[in-house]
Amino acid sequence: MVSRPHGGRLVKRVATGRRRERLVLETTEMYSLDLTYEQAIDTEDLGRGVFSPLEGFVVEDDFLSILNYMRLTNDVPWTIPIVLDVDRERARKISMGDEIALWYNNVPLAIMRVEDLYQWDKYKYVESVFGTKSPEHPGVAKVRSMGEFLLGGPVELVGEVETGLERYILWPDETRVLFSELRWRTIVGFQTRNVPHMGHEYVQKSALVFVDGLFINPLIGWKKKGDYRDEVIFEAYKVLIEHYYPRKSAVLAGLKMNMRYAGPREAVHHAIVRKNFGCTHFIVGRDHAGVGDFYSPYEAWEIFEEFPDLGITPLFIREAFYCRKCGGMVNEKICPHEEEFRVRISGTKIREMLSRGERPPSEMMRPEVADRIISFRKPFVE
Repeated sequence: MVSRPHGGRLVKRVATGRRRERLVLETTEMYSLDLTYEQAIDTEDLGRGVFSPLEGFVVEDDFLSILNYMRLTNDVPWTIPIVLDVDRERARKISMGDEIALWYNNVPLAIMRVEDLYQWDKYKYVESVFGTKSPEHPGVAKVRSMGEFLLGGPVELVGEVETGLERYILWPDETRVLFSELRWRTIVGFQTRNVPHMGHEYVQKSALVFVDGLFINPLIGWKKKGDYRDEVIFEAYKVLIEHYYPRKSAVLAGLKMNMRYAGPREAVHHAIVRKNFGCTHFIVGRDHAGVGDFYSPYEAWEIFEEFPDLGITPLFIREAFYCRKCGGMVNEKICPHEEEFRVRISGTKIREMLSRGERPPSEMMRPEVADRIISFRKPFVE
């Protein structure tokens, strides 16, 4: 059977029918906060159960417990606080016990009951979550720009964050039904923000040997210049699954979720999220969720030793390359040959070739995948 939700219960705080209609009307009379895209995504993930057992933004006791012990106050593993920040001026207008409206793009997204309003130590936060105070770390820079106060309390969704990619998205209550219909008892999750190359395929199929099904879960959202567009990522994976995966062995669905680049802590966070989707296993990449040289290559693997009660099995599969002497995709654990025989997969080289309309070598990328990417007039974010 699929995994139990983290904390034992799948959260779903989504207003429907007449209740939703009533709450939407009430939002016009409440104190309102306009959310950034990142805040809106967190709000929707909370309401949809992606962050179960959290029902809303964390209160101060849980916030401090996460920073100090990587656990909620009830001892459930949790590594990254999900927070909603406000500046001092807005904080003065909000009191504990208030119900406030959270808006995004001029549309009401959720109602929040404020159970806590507290100041936070940003230096303590970045040191605990990112392991550094360096402004060169994108997470540190982001935290420094945030408001001085945090709001804690449950949310109830009355809307959604529209991306134009809704056809690709499944939420935890939906994937759990789908996995059961497929009769998958064991499922491995794979997170990505890129189109698939041969290294990705090798890692996924290595994991698939040991489980019933593969859940490929690309992140939808903000991309920097030069990244692959979301639709390109999905179309490339659809081609790969159609031509190179057994029927009903893989499910592809997108997730609107923010990247924080918190390295080891975020690797655990990503595993918990996929546990909520129903996964029993999760592929943890080398330098998972890392950025620059802030984390050692296998630091994201080592942190899992601290969570024997996580409830999802991490899979550590080494980076793959093509060996001309072995005649296939391998990794350093199983290939004895020298570097001269190894074809390393370079994401930069693949991007450069695709941008010129050229197919990368078959040792790097399946030709069908390359052709689908090239078929897009603008495959990259500009």
